[in-house]
Amino acid sequence: MKTHYRVVVIGGGVVGTSVLYHLAKLGWSDVCLIERSVLTAGSSWHAAGGFHALNADPNIAQLQAYTIDLFEDIQAESGQDIGLHMTGGLTMAGTPDRWEWLQSAYRTFQSIGIEDCRLVTVEEAVELNPIMSGDGLLGGMWADREGYIDTTGTVHAYAGAAKKRGATVIEHNRVLELNQTLQGWEVVTEQGTISCEHVVNAAGLWAKQVGRMAGVELPVSPLNHHYLISDTIPALEELDFEVPMTVDLEGFTYLRQDQKGVLLGIYEINHQHWMMDGAPWEYGFELQQEDPDRIEKELIMGFERYPALQDVGVKTWVNGAFTFSPDGNPLVGPVPRKRGYWSACAVMAGFLQGGGVGKSLAEWMVHGEPEADVYGMDVARYGIWAENKQYIKETTGQFYSRRFVMTYPNEQLPAGRPLKTAPAYADMTAAGCHWGQSWDLEVPLYFAPHGFAETPSLKRSNAHDIVAAECKAVRERVGLLDISGFSRVEVTGENAEAWLNSIMASRLPAPGRARLAPMLGEDGRLKGDLTVFNWGDGVWWIMGSYYLRTWHQRWFDDHMMDGVTLNDLGDEMAGFSLSGPKSKAVIDALTDGKASALPFMGCGTFDIGLLQCKVGRLSVTGEMGYEIHCRMGDHATLRKTLLAAGADHGMIEYGFNALLSLRLEKSFGIWSAEFTQGYTPAMTGMDRWIDWDKEFVGKTSAVAERDGNGPAQMQVTLEVDADGADASGYEPVWKDGQKVGFVTSGGFGHTTGKSLAMALLDADHSGTGTDLTVHIVGVERTAKVIAASPYDPEGKAMRG
Repeated sequence: MKTHYRVVVIGGGVVGTSVLYHLAKLGWSDVCLIERSVLTAGSSWHAAGGFHALNADPNIAQLQAYTIDLFEDIQAESGQDIGLHMTGGLTMAGTPDRWEWLQSAYRTFQSIGIEDCRLVTVEEAVELNPIMSGDGLLGGMWADREGYIDTTGTVHAYAGAAKKRGATVIEHNRVLELNQTLQGWEVVTEQGTISCEHVVNAAGLWAKQVGRMAGVELPVSPLNHHYLISDTIPALEELDFEVPMTVDLEGFTYLRQDQKGVLLGIYEINHQHWMMDGAPWEYGFELQQEDPDRIEKELIMGFERYPALQDVGVKTWVNGAFTFSPDGNPLVGPVPRKRGYWSACAVMAGFLQGGGVGKSLAEWMVHGEPEADVYGMDVARYGIWAENKQYIKETTGQFYSRRFVMTYPNEQLPAGRPLKTAPAYADMTAAGCHWGQSWDLEVPLYFAPHGFAETPSLKRSNAHDIVAAECKAVRERVGLLDISGFSRVEVTGENAEAWLNSIMASRLPAPGRARLAPMLGEDGRLKGDLTVFNWGDGVWWIMGSYYLRTWHQRWFDDHMMDGVTLNDLGDEMAGFSLSGPKSKAVIDALTDGKASALPFMGCGTFDIGLLQCKVGRLSVTGEMGYEIHCRMGDHATLRKTLLAAGADHGMIEYGFNALLSLRLEKSFGIWSAEFTQGYTPAMTGMDRWIDWDKEFVGKTSAVAERDGNGPAQMQVTLEVDADGADASGYEPVWKDGQKVGFVTSGGFGHTTGKSLAMALLDADHSGTGTDLTVHIVGVERTAKVIAASPYDPEGKAMRG
């Protein structure tokens, strides 16, 4: 063991060895992996080893596809047999909604380029898996590249391939402590101390303790997971092929062949946490006692789905722990404000996602950015509020119990809520507000009569008419929206303007003005669609998406300069926006006229009734509007003040569901849909805000795109011939049977009376008037490219 390495990876499971392999593959051979016991001693050795294509996040699904492609490569490169069984896979649906969802998911896979899957009838599925009963099933999806591997062999293959590229693996050497230094990290182990530039926490069941060694409280928890291996099944002995990986979504079970028996795994509703503060250090190849009583209901359904199990015994029970995050996705990337400390934790589907995690993390370390948009597994998608143990317990338990339970796009899940609420929350609830969640904060969705309950649905919900009425009021009169769910970062200091100029690609606003500001990564791809306010007194604000607070703060910190102070105002400031043709009249009733005299995109500090507020003259609705920002403690009073002033003008409160419709009618994109770190300015139209005459982060790449042949894909607006269901995102778009793009977001335009979608299309098919088709909840519908901003294309209403 040397005393210095460039990177130390802690943890010898499938994730740690994958990270080591990918670092070495990218040329960083001066890297080592430290394992307290032996490779696989944790969750890897007892994992079921199955791999499949499905994931609700298309970006994660693409990384899973990469992992599957990688298996044969690491086997060949290492010389280690990984026991690869490419059996194909079935995912079965047993309710009408689930069958609709599966048909929709199939189209999503087509959108992201996964072509080796198809829908199958129940009869076809039973032919593919003859030991499965088709009773109660409606259909399924077949995927060619599903199956299972030998988990121990796969870990050793990653490690062996890494060692052949120069990496080092050190077993029987527990890490005792971590100390941050000016140069990086000091890793104190049982065999001595190592200095390094980077530490990777891939400690699995011990991720909590290894995080705490660095002063990091990761939102992870182990939960126990059951599977059984049956004795030999005579019906399998008669087959000349292996039955496919099969997931019975309604039965909460998955199945694969194991020699001439089967492995039946269960995601039980009655979940069980285990060692929430991390596994004991001496733990490794042990298991928990099986608990068939706790999983009785799911076992019965499994034995009914596969009747052959009723005639054979159970050879082996496995009840072992895996580590989960609140939403079930991994926690990957540079840990905010811990330079050189990287997370590769909570990869509960390690053999399915481990390759993609290792690839992305290694690219991040070596190149500064991963190739894929990995926000869905970025450790910075959570804030410090997620460190709370009760929050972790509720949310990880909810995810586990709902692993095979269908979640609808309009469904609000209860775990860990309500957490943070703005001061007017109780008053708004009394007024009929129905709430959603953004990061830790409750945000308004719509206002409904008391007793109203929204029905979860893949199609237009029973709140459709309620949202329509809110849109109508905003367009014709004035609406009040709680905007506490916007992020606000205060920028001050002698170099505030210079720093903002370097990090934002746009020209900065003059004093008393605001400006839209794209922010780019070093590779020229987007890092933010922000708004910069120049309050005119040396204070600037950066406003953006509330749920990106930690993610953006990490980027700001990584590109900071001396003489700049940042203050996240997310817990100090709140506010409301006024939108609609009568919004000016409401402002006039509360001020001496100076606020209402603001020009479009103007801003300043004004008295609003008894309160001093910061006001910006802008609106995402496409109507005349004002964003009014107040101290958190003034929030409830500001609401009452604005409601009283707006009563004579027909003002109503509305929520973000209506805002979605209103902004679609203006072709205004939003982050995580039209704008992501996977897209460039020219693809999305954000290049029109770039100031090409100055230097900024990402300029070289942005100029190369500008001066090249143009983007291969372009953002457009579609009018869809929908029937009771609207696009939501990742639906494939077709031209004469050829896939030419996909939907980024969609919904119903209540003012225009049209089903609208924004889509990223091949440039050759992005012209206005192009006739297309798009799948909506699995059904192909006609669509047409229309000119941007179907409502008020000249922007007269917004500018007043």
